This record gives sequence, structure tokens and C-alpha cells, in this order.
Amino acid sequence: MTTHAPHAPQARDSSQGPRSDPRAGNAAQSVTLPASLDEAVAALAAMPAAVPVAGGTDLMAAVNAGLLRPAALVGLGRINEIRGWQYQDGHALLGAGLTHARMGRPDFAALIPALAAAARAAGPPQIRNAGTLGGNIATAAPTGDALPVLAALEAVLVIVGPGGSRREIPVSHLLAGREMLRPGELIGFVRVPLLHAPQVFLKATGRTGPGRATASVGLVLDPARRGVRCAIGAVAPMPLRPLEAEQWVASLIDWDGDRSLAPEALEAFGDYVAAACVPDQGEPVAPAVLHLRRTVAVLARRALGRALSS
Repeated sequence: MTTHAPHAPQARDSSQGPRSDPRAGNAAQSVTLPASLDEAVAALAAMPAAVPVAGGTDLMAAVNAGLLRPAALVGLGRINEIRGWQYQDGHALLGAGLTHARMGRPDFAALIPALAAAARAAGPPQIRNAGTLGGNIATAAPTGDALPVLAALEAVLVIVGPGGSRREIPVSHLLAGREMLRPGELIGFVRVPLLHAPQVFLKATGRTGPGRATASVGLVLDPARRGVRCAIGAVAPMPLRPLEAEQWVASLIDWDGDRSLAPEALEAFGDYVAAACVPDQGEPVAPAVLHLRRTVAVLARRALGRALSS
């Protein structure tokens, strides 16, 4: 499975699995369609060069363009156990096969509003109908819409491996490339805390309508811990958490009252986040950097304002 590293590919792909060797051939030699996660893991163990694929929204484009030549494919589309979700000790256990279209529906939006908003913003209908949560995480493209939300929610991945093994890693570890998936492993589920508190996803694109983010933000209020969690996407190879800005603004919020915040504090929070996530790259500061910093500041300020007024 592809993990997030500074050299990670920029295209978003609804597949799970490593990029195969381009010398493997011009097309997949075989396609396996397991009916369970255990069968999928067994297939991958038997064919180490195989690439798991769910929605394949970018994987097949890469194949068609000659950029990827997998020796075999293991299709995950028939595995029902990863296409829904269940409740587990104050968390939602989300199947990695959940499509963006499914996460965008009202019943899911009532559960995890920011993730539903990110799913609805993921692209045109054909992309939302095919692309999956697990694929968004596995490809770990900087512009992946779900990633800043999952980082802000401090989600945990449930990794399925050979012999029925299960292990858990924070989503932030995988995105940062700190812990690689082992051979034969797949993202089976994503465990997300049900906060029952305001959460917001916003993104800016370079055009009107659905498009790849130039910057995005996932922001979550956590009244139980009197905290603000914010993650900025698309401006770096991985979502960025401006921890000092989070702690500073959380200390100003009246958690026992109406959670109000002075306009100048909101403005300062946006600037604080932007300075942390889009640092200077020399003097004079390039106009593109200044524009991106202003964009991030506006998104962070608006996201916090909406969360506080919810």
C-alpha cells in the first residue's frame, strides 16, 4: 500500500496497494475477486506483485496511460464487510470500501459531518460513486479531501493481515510515512470517535465547482477535552496540524458559556495557522506563497467561526 512520503504521487487513487514494477508487463495478467478480507489477504500473500484495487479512479487511468503495469489485480469491490459501518464503544468503525457517494448521504452526515462534507467535495459523481475511503488513505495524495478531516478527528486505521491478524495505527502515522504497511496487509476499517460536537470541512480550488484542492481544512471542536483540532490539507505532502495555534485559540474559548470568540481572535487564529503551515521560503516572499497563506488563513478562520456558531 502506498504511504504518504514527500515523494508520493500527486494523483489520487481509489486503490489499496503498492505501486507495482513498471517492468511487470503492459497489463494485469490476472484479476482475483475475493469475497472477504481474509480471502483478499490470502490472494495478496499468494501473489506478492498483485495490486489491490477498490474504486480504481486513478489506478486505471495510470494503467491506461502506461504509468502502471501491475502483474495482477485483487479487486475489493465484492467484500461486503468493508462497505458499511458499525458502532463500537463511542466510535464509528468505517469500512475502507465506503464510497464517497455513500459517505455524502444525510444519515452518514449526521454521524460524521466533516467527513461527509469532504466526501461530497471529492469530485464529480462518477468519482464519488467509485472512489473509496480506504483508497483515499492508501494513495495519500496531498489533495485527498478526506485526509485533513481524518487527521483532525485523530482516526485510527485497522490493518488486516495474513492469518487473520489485526493491528491498529493512527492515520497520521501512515500519512507521514512513519509506519509502512507490511506485505499482504490491507486497510480494513477506519475507527473514528463520535464526538457529537461541531466539525467543519472547507476547501479552496482553482476553479468553480468540484476540483482538486489548492488548500483544505478539517476542524473539530472537542468540548470534552476543551480542545480545537485543525488539520490543513493540500499545502504539503501530508496534512499539517498547527498544534500551537490549536492550543492558543482553545485557551481563549469560553467552553462553559456560549463558546464565543472575539472577531480579532478569529482573525489571529487564521493568520497563526497560515504562518505555521505555509512558512516563508526566502526573501522576498513569492506572490504564490502569499496567496496560499491568505487562502489558508481564510479557510481556518471560517472553519473555526462556523464550528463555534454551530
